[in-house]
Amino acid sequence: MSLHYKIHFVNFSRKLTVTSVFFLVPLHFLSIGFSGWQIGVIISLFALAPLLISFPTGWTNDRFSIAGVVHAALFAESLLFLLIAWARSFPLMAALFFLLGMANNALDVSLNSMYYKDETEMDQNKKFGTYTFWIGLGPAFGVFAGGFINQFGNFQALLAVFSAYSLVVLLFTRHFDHERFCLVSFKEYRNNLFQKKTLLFVVFIFVLALHWGVEGTVYSPFLEKFFRLSKLQVSFYISIPLAALAFTAFSLGFVKYNPRINRRLLLLSMALSGAGLIMMVNRNVYVSLLFRILHEIGDGGLGVLITLSISRLFEKRSIGGSAGLLIAIQIMGQMVGALVYSPLGYRYGLQYPFFISGALLLADTAYGFFIFKRVDYYGYQGELDQGS
Repeated sequence: MSLHYKIHFVNFSRKLTVTSVFFLVPLHFLSIGFSGWQIGVIISLFALAPLLISFPTGWTNDRFSIAGVVHAALFAESLLFLLIAWARSFPLMAALFFLLGMANNALDVSLNSMYYKDETEMDQNKKFGTYTFWIGLGPAFGVFAGGFINQFGNFQALLAVFSAYSLVVLLFTRHFDHERFCLVSFKEYRNNLFQKKTLLFVVFIFVLALHWGVEGTVYSPFLEKFFRLSKLQVSFYISIPLAALAFTAFSLGFVKYNPRINRRLLLLSMALSGAGLIMMVNRNVYVSLLFRILHEIGDGGLGVLITLSISRLFEKRSIGGSAGLLIAIQIMGQMVGALVYSPLGYRYGLQYPFFISGALLLADTAYGFFIFKRVDYYGYQGELDQGS
């Protein structure tokens, strides 16, 4: 099996498990008596962990190992799922989610590094569209399947299944293809981060990531209370738009790589994401679902085009650590979003985080138009229109 297929399988699997837990766990937290601020703190700690290890993981990927980090992270996730299943106290749960955030980020950064460093000649939209498709399909399938397990079993059973599945994936990853490493100085990483185009891009992706804090804190409780949905119905509502995200990413692979078109698609995706997030707050559950699908279509386009943009910001020899820094910044946005939106939603109304985060995405669209008009994020490597 080719390296690409192995990466796609692991990405599908890690997103199936971790993202499904991320979406469904607020309902579990409420059932065991956690308050809104406690849920916000736990999800924020899950988001905080990558700030500590994103760059060290990326540096390790550049200098020493990728496959070794993947193996360790998969084993850690399997163990943590079991421990989370039986945890009941707030301090213990917070600590476990902090560690889960570290393991998940180690997988995220390492798989990105492996894919970025791959030099297979192919159209870049197809390459990253396929990559994002498998990342998006994992949660769609996981939340759907998780809803059944949670409805007819319990959340502990769901985590036990995910624990066992992570061990199966670990066995699958024993033999990754040969990896090449370079000695990269910390000065090079610093220069990569502090160039003008990177700093402008950092603001763009930070604002984008704020809305992730909504999804891990108030999304599923909003659906349960606003529409009086069962846990299984909540899972259906979440998984259907996530499938739209995956297939949007896959569809972008059929659009031939062109920097000008990609810039327009990126801004359109951001606008759809923001508008869909606002308009999904609708008393008619079917209308709400349609706008949530619109939001995820936008997120599907963003997933492909943001990843593609990062792949062209840095040289392959240093892209592990440099991209790790950008992932840490995105996660910081998620953490800030969780800390703000969770107490705001549980105190004033679960609909307000959707309005605010959607409006920020629309503002980010305008900012993106400003920076992409002035800075080239696609062609700096001399590959502007070659699609390879």
